[in-house]
This record gives sequence, structure tokens and C-alpha cells, in this order.
Amino acid sequence: MELKTLSINILDTVAGLTVTADTMWVLVAAFLVMFMQPGFSMVEAGFTRSKNTANILMKNFADFSIGSIVFWLLGYTVMYGEDIGGFIGKVEFFNSSDEINGIPDKASLLFQTVFAATAATIVSGAVAERTKFSSYLIFSLVITAFIYPVSGHWIWGGGWLSNLETPFHDFAGSTAVHSVGAWVGLMGAWLVGPRIGKYVKGKPRAIPGHNLLLGALGVFIIWFG
Repeated sequence: MELKTLSINILDTVAGLTVTADTMWVLVAAFLVMFMQPGFSMVEAGFTRSKNTANILMKNFADFSIGSIVFWLLGYTVMYGEDIGGFIGKVEFFNSSDEINGIPDKASLLFQTVFAATAATIVSGAVAERTKFSSYLIFSLVITAFIYPVSGHWIWGGGWLSNLETPFHDFAGSTAVHSVGAWVGLMGAWLVGPRIGKYVKGKPRAIPGHNLLLGALGVFIIWFG
């Protein structure tokens, strides 16, 4: 009996250490992804004209500040809530559970929040120098409350892609985050069109950025993240 009790205690300890290690790794990964945010800011500011620097930086601040609140309020439950038809999670404001995929709920929330902000920030670069800040705030709200959470639910939240006969597997957010941001950015660039003065009589004209050092530093920060 004592040997059985000891075995159970050892197994419980190992399981606890596994959860702790998994949680620490997810948090470290979340911090690295969060660090990419200043990288995006530097890249976008460095490769655009100096007169648009404040606009670019405030867009990146908005992605993270608005995105964090909206994703916590609504987006996270759309992503991980009870599955509805394989398309969307059941909406419960400020949803909270004990764990998601074997790690504490709040660690998962932090990890997905920084990913949601990343998906939004990709778009700010695609439409740089040709969107109003007020209009961009609406977009930032929509992508973090609905677009990213819905596509994330399909892949990570128990939606239809994860339930295929051969389940879809995402690698490092390449589809769930970066591809989603890229597709939204492509549509945004198509809707707003080129920058004023980019084409003269049908011929493209170079509009160089104002700070290559800032842009290069941003590239290395994103690369590191």
C-alpha cells in the first residue's frame, strides 16, 4: 500500500512539473512575441516618411492596447468557447476556464493576446501612410474581436479544420497568425490603393523611408522574436 501511495505521489509530482514547465515555456514564447511589437513599429516607421511616424507608432500602440482589452472581453471566448458548428466558439464575455490545452487559462490568454496583436500589426504595415487613425481603430477592434479569433477557433479551438480526417496542424502561427494578417493586409492594400504620388503617368516612383537604421533594427527584433 505504501509503495502504491509513493508511486501515485511521484506521478502527481511529475505531472505537476510538466504543467509548470509547459506554462513557463508558453510564457517565454509570449514574451518573445510581445517583443516583436516594437520590432514591427521600428520597421514600419523606418521605411516610411518621417511625417507619418506618429501615425504609424500610434497604430501599433492601438493594436496592442485596444486588442488586449477586446480580445480578453470577446475574442478569446470566440476562439476557445464551446464549439458551434465547427465555425465559432460560444460567446461568454471574459470567459475563463481552468486550463486550455494543458496549461493555465491565463497563460493561454496572454499567449493568444500577443498573437492577436501581431496579426493586426501586420496589416498596419501593409496600409502604411494611407489610412486615417480613426478608421484604423475600427479595424483593430474587428480583427482582434472576430477575424483572428474565428480563424484561430478553426485551427486551435476545436473548429472544423482541427476535426478533418487528417487534422490541420499550424506551425508557429504561420497560418493562424501571419497568413491571416497577410490576407487581411492584402485586402486592405487593395481597398485603399497605392500611396499618393507613388505612380506618375503610370510609372512607379520610389518613396524611400526616412530611417534605414530604425528599419534594420526592427527587422532584427522581429527575427529574434
